[in-house]
Amino acid sequence: MKITVFGIGYVGLVQGTCLAEAGHEVVCVDVDASRVENLKKGIIPIYEPGLEPMVKANHESGRLSFTTDAAAAVAHGDIQFIAVGTPPDEDGSADLKYVLAVARTIAENMNRHTIVVNKSTVPVGTADKVTAAISDVLAKRSDAKLTFDVVSNPEFLKEGAAVNDCMRPDRIVIGTESADSIEAMRELYEPFNRNHEKIIQMDVRSAELTKYAANCMLATKISFMNEIANLAERLGADIEAVRHGIGSDPRIGYQFIYPGVGYGGSCFPKDVQALIRTADGIDFDAKVLKAVEARNYEQKTTLFSKINAHYNGDLKGKTFAVWGLSFKPNTDDMREAPSRVLMEALWAAGAKVQAYDPEAMEETQRIYGNEEGLTLCGTKEAALKGADALAIVTEWQPFRVPDFDAIKQQLADPVIFDGRNLFEPKRMQKKGIQYYSVGRNPV
Repeated sequence: MKITVFGIGYVGLVQGTCLAEAGHEVVCVDVDASRVENLKKGIIPIYEPGLEPMVKANHESGRLSFTTDAAAAVAHGDIQFIAVGTPPDEDGSADLKYVLAVARTIAENMNRHTIVVNKSTVPVGTADKVTAAISDVLAKRSDAKLTFDVVSNPEFLKEGAAVNDCMRPDRIVIGTESADSIEAMRELYEPFNRNHEKIIQMDVRSAELTKYAANCMLATKISFMNEIANLAERLGADIEAVRHGIGSDPRIGYQFIYPGVGYGGSCFPKDVQALIRTADGIDFDAKVLKAVEARNYEQKTTLFSKINAHYNGDLKGKTFAVWGLSFKPNTDDMREAPSRVLMEALWAAGAKVQAYDPEAMEETQRIYGNEEGLTLCGTKEAALKGADALAIVTEWQPFRVPDFDAIKQQLADPVIFDGRNLFEPKRMQKKGIQYYSVGRNPV
């Protein structure tokens, strides 16, 4: 099939590339000319395992192309994906200006029956707004009899595993009541739906809400576990033992119940906020979602609170090694990252940071520029030199089995503040390292 994808950000690039990998002819269009030219040269704007070679191979084969020519892109595709950003507005609601701008662009250039697919994460009712935007443009055209259908097809990609999630989805949600659109979407996703039935068809509004409900449920599990961790710490219990105890219940499971320093990224914070604003807009008090957001906001201050308490509030002139800057492993994404909260609090207290991350160094440089209190180091070992203590914020695999003797020798104060519970407290005690983690008594 011939597919057009508007937006070459995280979702659009992964979706377009995976559709091309499955054999479809995909044109990705974006207003950012430099991004388009870089992609033509094989320069990928994001870090996502497995994505770069797939982009290059499909571009070289001719199945995947990049352009800024919206008219040509619309003319190409029988199915038009809208995969542009929906950043939070000032009140936290999703800003739909880019989505609606693309809808109008499609309407201005379409010349046959067109299926318009909302892939962006959008609030309930967005399909109606897209339909209205397209209808308004078509009404002003001489060929206003053109027909179209708007479908909701939310993405469920995990950063760091997006390619696998796209190529081997656990579900494919299609929101439409049009028989022709259902048939077309089934044909589109046939290569991904062979082992067993993964397509879940529903009405548009239910599909739109499904995306938000999924992310908000996962965010709720994280915030709940962090709340229990804070209780465990105060009650003298070990949250890791509790985690094993409740995770063994198949009704709960082990996923998303790891205590830590809060969730970040481009999805959970934004989607929880957006659903709260949607609820506010219909005079519904989303008490649970507001509690999830509040707990996560406070949880991001956990490491700084432990550091500040350890040093009795006297952090001026001290230097801290920070391992992990991205909001999670296997990505360079620092949006809403707990590392940012920690570093900014340390700087405000007069401390300096020596930081290392396997992938997010360039992004950190872009965000903070020449921040005087920040030194970016080439290795995790280099970040330790001359530091007073170590803080671990992201659970990258290389951080799990470090040289503890080297850590002890390098640090002025042999203490680790671990926001991801990577190590056993008793082992740290034997190593002579003072160890603070989440939901466990310090040793």
